Amino acid sequence: MPAWRPNLNLTPDGRLLFATRSIRLFAYGLLSVVLGLYLAASGLTNAQIGLVFSITLVGDIGVSLLISTRADRVGRKRMLVVGAGLMVLAGVIFAASSSFAALLFGAALGILSPSGNEIGPFLSIEQAALSHSVADSRRTHVFAWYNLAGSVATAIGALAGGATAQLAGQLGYGGLGGYRVVIWLYAGLGALLVSLFCLLSPAIEVHKPASSTAAGTLGLGSSKRVVMRLSALFALDAFGGGFALQSFMALWLHARHGASPALLGAIFFGANILAAVSALAAAGLAARFGLINTMVYTHIPSNVLLILVPLMPNLPLAILVLLLRFSISQMDVPTRQSYTMAVVRPEERSAAAGVTAVARSIGAAGSPLIAGAMFSSAALFSVPFFAAGAIKIVYDLLLYQSFRSARPPEEERMSSPSS
Repeated sequence: MPAWRPNLNLTPDGRLLFATRSIRLFAYGLLSVVLGLYLAASGLTNAQIGLVFSITLVGDIGVSLLISTRADRVGRKRMLVVGAGLMVLAGVIFAASSSFAALLFGAALGILSPSGNEIGPFLSIEQAALSHSVADSRRTHVFAWYNLAGSVATAIGALAGGATAQLAGQLGYGGLGGYRVVIWLYAGLGALLVSLFCLLSPAIEVHKPASSTAAGTLGLGSSKRVVMRLSALFALDAFGGGFALQSFMALWLHARHGASPALLGAIFFGANILAAVSALAAAGLAARFGLINTMVYTHIPSNVLLILVPLMPNLPLAILVLLLRFSISQMDVPTRQSYTMAVVRPEERSAAAGVTAVARSIGAAGSPLIAGAMFSSAALFSVPFFAAGAIKIVYDLLLYQSFRSARPPEEERMSSPSS
């Protein structure tokens, strides 16, 4: 079946997981637009806002690891409900109080996404549940549409967040009150997710209990070695990506070429839509060339384009190269997710996805600090693009060298590695 056809033959649980993914990413996009503005309007300094965001990341690492590594044993449905409850907790705390101490508490224990990207334990558990309900041959195809649904929801949520805050302000809520309306809406969407997760059936659960060994080592047993190797590589990739966060690229385009905020919004809305659509092509390429080959052969050109962005002499060319980069930049995402699910035991999938996701979060945590220092220097202003592209290409080469011969079940019929 062509990758662009949306006939996924999902089970009722699968359709529900697509819906929860879309609602959650809409909520993340909604919040990402106003969260920083809300904290500033509440009287926090830039340093305090940065600390809140850092605590959010650290809290996410702990919460995600705790929940995702226990989901296959305690219950995937139960852990998804807990995660949605933590979204509600964070939204209520942030909307009800502007106290710095309360905000830090909510950031540490709740689930928030300042960037609009996926955060929390949901992705890990949902990937495992979807893999549990589809054939190996359709897993990458389903993951491609799953990622498309989330990316489009994020983009729409970002537009809705700005429009809602502006409308609330026009209705007399004021700047701070308008932002608070959006945060209450975020909490409400979290409550909706609690209700939807409660509708999931027992079919998403693991019916073969994990071994006692798995229970004592992050939920991993025989899959531990391959998961640790993948985690190290994914952390390297995320470390490189931290040099080229969307906010940094927007800063660079504004400072170097004078791009206005409105133009930046349009650029990155289009870029994210292109990235979302590009994921669909990944399934077809993976079916023909294999998951690892698709990951590497699309990711390297994407990173070469990233390196070329600061070398462009004017804004139109820089935008063109950036959009070209985004048009292939996400092809490795559904293939990476599918490969991870394929090479671990079914009863360890939630834990494997959780551990690799946490590894990516840890890898991404340090590079923005370095990139920020580079952006503060005129001589190093464009270096983060070069650093991001180079590090990510090294990741691609190491991934290919380490895993090109470790094929998932659906590729075992291939007589030799695709070239």
